Amino acid sequence: MVRAKRAVLAPMAGVTNRPFRELCRSFGPGLFISEMITARALVEGSGATPRMIGFGPEEQPRSLQLHGTDPATVAAAVALVAQRDLADHVDLNFGCPVPKVTRKGGGAALPWKLGRFRELVGRSVEAADGRVPVTVKLRLGIDAGHLTYVEAALAAEAVGAAAVTLHARTAAQLYSGQADWEAIGHLKSLVKTIPVLGNGDIFSGDDAVAMMARTGCDGVVVGRGCQGRPWLFADMAAALAGSAERLRPSLGFVCQVVRRHAQALVEYRGDEGAGVRELRGHMSWYLRGYPVGSEARVAAHAIGSLADLERLFGLLDLDAPYPGEAAEGPRGRRGSERTPVLPEGWLASRT
Repeated sequence: MVRAKRAVLAPMAGVTNRPFRELCRSFGPGLFISEMITARALVEGSGATPRMIGFGPEEQPRSLQLHGTDPATVAAAVALVAQRDLADHVDLNFGCPVPKVTRKGGGAALPWKLGRFRELVGRSVEAADGRVPVTVKLRLGIDAGHLTYVEAALAAEAVGAAAVTLHARTAAQLYSGQADWEAIGHLKSLVKTIPVLGNGDIFSGDDAVAMMARTGCDGVVVGRGCQGRPWLFADMAAALAGSAERLRPSLGFVCQVVRRHAQALVEYRGDEGAGVRELRGHMSWYLRGYPVGSEARVAAHAIGSLADLERLFGLLDLDAPYPGEAAEGPRGRRGSERTPVLPEGWLASRT
């Protein structure tokens, strides 16, 4: 199942919920992973977790990403997924660089403790009991002086992980600079029995082809490149099939997609105001590069109802063509390199 999907939607908090996954899926084939779910919250059934792990009837395969630091708790969560048929695939997150995760020794910090990493992945694979594949997502390491991706990937392969994804940046880099695609190629040359997927700086269908050609990786994982551009999956499908066809949407087409997204969010939230307010976070991504005046941009970030959204569309030139380079490239904040937040004494020992 994982091997067959050459284009994968990366988990993104507050972005890759069911409405956005289904929107991406409508444009092209791929594997569409849920937002990151905390293993303990899944086991305890707490907070918004039951809603976050819900999949729509068209979502096949159902892909769930879990995060945790305790092998027993993560294994219990994986067992729950397998026994209750909550998903068809579990991805374990060892790539998250945000302080609230790394300060507890999770995400991209955890592979530094190689023994714990190996135990966590191994126990998770055992808990899945062959019912669902378990994959892992990694970063290069904590920083340039503490790289972990090779050891971690080989350990994951040895204990039965079904695939490994490498976001070719360190935790310290966050999303700054350029992804080190050479590292993806290096890892592919070492991991012999399971697929290696590459992540980082995929902003077009041509980028996907270029990464696979340069690194030999088995597929690409796309995060920020899809923000405000769920149709990127159409471009990747065409590019990977050798076709020159690309989707270059007019502003009117973009607004049609935004309308679909809004309606899906309203249904998902069960509340028009909540759904439309969530859409606000996507609006600057959708409108990027298009000729949108200041009045419309202010209105886009203040929408509170579907009627407000329709009034916004009335302020726009729906015939405006695709603006080309102005609408492409990195989305969201890239930030700058910074020292990761880690538990006290974390780097003093690998055990």
